[in-house]
Amino acid sequence: MKAITGRTPEARDQRTAWILSGVTSRSKSLPDVPSLSIVIPVYNEQDWIGRSIEALTTSLDRAGWPAEIVVVDDGSTDGTPKRLVELTGQFGITVVSQENAGRFAARQAGIRAASGERILLLDARVIIEPDAFGFLKDQFLRHPERKVWNGHINVSTDGNPYGGFWAGLVAIGWRRYMANPRLVSFGADEFDVYPKGTGFFCAPRELLEAAARSFESLFDDVKLASDDTRMLRWIAERENIHLTPEFAATYNSRDSFKKFVKHAYFRGTTFVDSYLDSPGPARNALFAAMAVGVVGLVIAAKFPKTALVLVLLGMVAAGAVARKAGASKGQALAVTKLLPVFAASFGSGVVRGLFLALKKALSK
Repeated sequence: MKAITGRTPEARDQRTAWILSGVTSRSKSLPDVPSLSIVIPVYNEQDWIGRSIEALTTSLDRAGWPAEIVVVDDGSTDGTPKRLVELTGQFGITVVSQENAGRFAARQAGIRAASGERILLLDARVIIEPDAFGFLKDQFLRHPERKVWNGHINVSTDGNPYGGFWAGLVAIGWRRYMANPRLVSFGADEFDVYPKGTGFFCAPRELLEAAARSFESLFDDVKLASDDTRMLRWIAERENIHLTPEFAATYNSRDSFKKFVKHAYFRGTTFVDSYLDSPGPARNALFAAMAVGVVGLVIAAKFPKTALVLVLLGMVAAGAVARKAGASKGQALAVTKLLPVFAASFGSGVVRGLFLALKKALSK
């Protein structure tokens, strides 16, 4: 692991690195406000990392909240490293480089390099709303007991049917909250019914470090592990997670068919790691989907025409459910059109996840 720029031993003693990079105004703490570090793992995001950093610095400056920004380049092979050098000069970020080791390892490297009392985990494709940090700062001042915050994520659907699909899926899966977004707080007992993820998540450093130490995947390969759900479930057992549309950001999904398929396949694998050993509605849905998949394959083999009709009916039904759950017409239409592709890709990922979990269990 190599730091391209950031807190060298000399910088810790003299703060010269901060002064030269122009981030002194963001590195000082404020009375009664926890010091904040933003950790961003990045892999091949040359087109998005600059927009993400620009949005978060705008929100920080608007809130008058100094903060440190640590970006971990997880072995990018595109123009991301060059872009990060430019952003270092522009925004005074700290960049840590490592060989590709996956998001979990990248985030842990970022946390180790950061110095804040609070750590905000952020993904490169997430664009923070201008008033988000102002709200969070006010909450820490007025309600210090509210220690853990998950950002409210809006999925960008502007001209992107793949984003529309994910937005429609979110409306279905998290309908208890998405149908009526408001300030909520949930623990482990309601963990499966509220949206959460480490793409925009803030918690005390010691809590994140403890969650990382407790982390154990069902898989041998941590690159395929569900680093966010398993860690957040551990946190929710100890501290309530808060969620509100006032602490918001927009996620920009993949914008091509190939990327959509690859992402759905990966999500199917991580879903197994997230819920296979955790009783609750999500695991029940996983088992139900597996049963439907097996029955569907049998029907397709024996009665292909019937299977086609059932697929078409399922597509229409899924779009209708998404619409009823609060999705827009465009999002519901995207769910209808892309459901078969998603089901095949996600289902294949689930099969891979089950195989990996079984492989590790048998090796013990």
